Amino acid sequence: MPDENQNTTLAAIDLGSNSFHMIVANMVDGNIVVVDRIRDSVRLAAGLDENRNITAEASDRALECLRQFGQRIQGLPDDAVSAVGTNTLRKAKNSNSFLMAAHEALGYEIETITGLEEARLIYLGVSHSMAGAEGRRLVVDIGGGSTELILGEEFETLYRESLHMGCVSMSRKWFADGKLNEKAFNNARIQAMLELRPVQGYYSRLGWQTAIGASGSIKSIGRVSEEMGWSDAGITASSLKKIRKAMLEAGDIRDLSLKGLSEERLPVFPGGVVVLSAVFEALNIDQMLVSDGSLREGLLYDQVDRTRHEDVRDNSIHAFSERFSVDQSHVERVRKTAMRLYKECSTVWKLNDEEFSSLLGWAAEVHEAGLAISHNQYHKHGAYLVEYTDLAGFTREQQRALAALVSTHRRKFSNKVFENLPSGIGKKTRKTAIILRLAVLLHRSRADRSFLDLRLKVGKDSLKLMFPEGWLEGHPLNRADLAAERKFLDAAGFKLRFE
Repeated sequence: MPDENQNTTLAAIDLGSNSFHMIVANMVDGNIVVVDRIRDSVRLAAGLDENRNITAEASDRALECLRQFGQRIQGLPDDAVSAVGTNTLRKAKNSNSFLMAAHEALGYEIETITGLEEARLIYLGVSHSMAGAEGRRLVVDIGGGSTELILGEEFETLYRESLHMGCVSMSRKWFADGKLNEKAFNNARIQAMLELRPVQGYYSRLGWQTAIGASGSIKSIGRVSEEMGWSDAGITASSLKKIRKAMLEAGDIRDLSLKGLSEERLPVFPGGVVVLSAVFEALNIDQMLVSDGSLREGLLYDQVDRTRHEDVRDNSIHAFSERFSVDQSHVERVRKTAMRLYKECSTVWKLNDEEFSSLLGWAAEVHEAGLAISHNQYHKHGAYLVEYTDLAGFTREQQRALAALVSTHRRKFSNKVFENLPSGIGKKTRKTAIILRLAVLLHRSRADRSFLDLRLKVGKDSLKLMFPEGWLEGHPLNRADLAAERKFLDAAGFKLRFE
């Protein structure tokens, strides 16, 4: 992890549904100084076929963009680069195969994030970019395939939603032929209002002092509003109505000419206008400021927070364990033993990665969460809860790896669980799971004891535990558990020995 006290270069990459963005910044004494921005209108969402697969043509455009990004940041450490995919990669059926090719093109790992995690990062980027906006904020981000609505104060979110509508999806559905008529606008408006209906009451009741918009669509609408003289600052309900009127008067997108509207933004502009107009109407917004910060800036600040040991994932795990009434004293004993074993095994097993150390600690803290449902098969219940609960700060891949650790911490040890994880983390997660299993096993009696006298002999696919003389004879339950564990691990191709 980068040291905040040194001058460090960081990069954040957002594989959006409409555009791919990369921002490169220097972290100087804990502060971010942007040194480069690169953007490419890849239109990945427009490249989904009828079966929700990314087409070869769209994939080629995306990979060429990522190769260019990769050249710009070549040589940066892995932990200095955050690259995430959003709505289209969440939806695409062939996203796994695309991500493998994308990893090769970029040279760095790319992970997908949930809509709610996207919303958290967007808010983080906006709040740092507009720190002067006081009180409660409503932040709106219209992407290519989703729209995020976030309420927050200062740098913390209070409520987040990710809605299934965006500038690309709405433009493709209602304005694909380029015609700008009343019927198309009304049909698109109805769809947008239906998406907003389940949440509009809650947002309106909570209220806010300032509405802020982010993303390419909102920036474009803001530029048009100001350059056409329809707004002095940002976007108003009146300027949105004038934009809609101008579009209807043009009748066809090819005949639309508005100051501030780029030719590149033109194909998805109608969808963005419809979505934002619906948000204004549903939430009764009069004026919205426009922010330069968004998801990629949020990724950068999230990296900086982790250098300060303010990892939001720690808070997510603590809240999760409290929610499911996990025995904190027991999991702390398990965690300490697990970290002791990890330290002994990390070099031989090539686990010298802070992320896997953290993953093991989090897994130790939540491995018994499934007991809140049933003791029978509780490891499977816990894995389901971990994988599908909204855990702020985690990517989908990280949650799947964490769920794999929880599901395999007892009973049968299946290699298939790890083979289904993204390439690059499966093998290390498997070794991490073995460490967790042993830590849990050693503390089965739930007694308050440490294993400082335990010695290990670590091999590539083997582990020998050496206890103090006479210890196993005095602890027959542990001896029986270790004998059973040896059979489980032998079946998975791992040799466990003890004496």
